[in-house]
Amino acid sequence: MFHSLPSIWIHAIWSTRDRNPFILPPIEKAVHQFLACKFEETGCPVRIINGMPDHVHCLFRQNPLKSISDVIKQVKGSSSQWINTQGMLPEKFAWQKGYAVYSVGASAMEWIQHYIQEQKIHHLKKTYREEFNHFLRMHGLDNELIA
Repeated sequence: MFHSLPSIWIHAIWSTRDRNPFILPPIEKAVHQFLACKFEETGCPVRIINGMPDHVHCLFRQNPLKSISDVIKQVKGSSSQWINTQGMLPEKFAWQKGYAVYSVGASAMEWIQHYIQEQKIHHLKKTYREEFNHFLRMHGLDNELIA
């Protein structure tokens, strides 16, 4: 008998290299759409993608046949290559090497989706570093990891 695997939703966050503000309004929508397409190609349906000029938040359902690291590597790699080949920026674009991922339970889905949707408003009060540290604490990670 076939048993379907449970859906695991992932909230991923990563920034541009050196947190350069590359993802400005003229290219933001196209970059987010490209990221969504790449997630979909890996079998990871996207619920929402949004962010700021120096980072993105993605909420997607994890493909149980792929590792999160493989999915993120493919999405980040193909998107940075695409941004550079499209000539969207006067200088070379790159993402930072790392990323953060958190699993999202059913009870938190609406809150996370709203949080991602409201990034522009949220960041009027909180920097990327403050936000990142907040997520580390919220998920019970050791304060020694907070930079």
